[in-house]
Amino acid sequence: QVQLVESGGGSVQAGGSLRLSCAASGDTTSRYCMGWFRQTPGKEREGVAGIDRDGSTSYADSVKGRFTISRDKSKNTLYLQVNSLKPEDTAMYYCAAELYRCSPGLGTDDYTYWGLGTQVTVSS
Repeated sequence: QVQLVESGGGSVQAGGSLRLSCAASGDTTSRYCMGWFRQTPGKEREGVAGIDRDGSTSYADSVKGRFTISRDKSKNTLYLQVNSLKPEDTAMYYCAAELYRCSPGLGTDDYTYWGLGTQVTVSS
């Protein structure tokens, strides 16, 4: 069973950048599809980006051209580069992993394993 720990969140001004990381342990995530999600209080968790075993990616329309998902299989780590941040990007960001029903999906049902999140706050 894989365990996921996110890091890299913080407080930035609009237009700024961050790189979120998701360190995995307990299994080799090269066999997994993985994704990034975000959630604000009172709202449903929404998919931001996904990546499959072969590196194919998918993005929510709201982040296309600004966010980039990538993975370093040698480090068992998933990344999310977030650029040109907007106040509406403020949220808790979570990484997720799925082994058997693998696709770079953006639905919460597409993933079985979840981290505890890292907070991103963007001020105007």
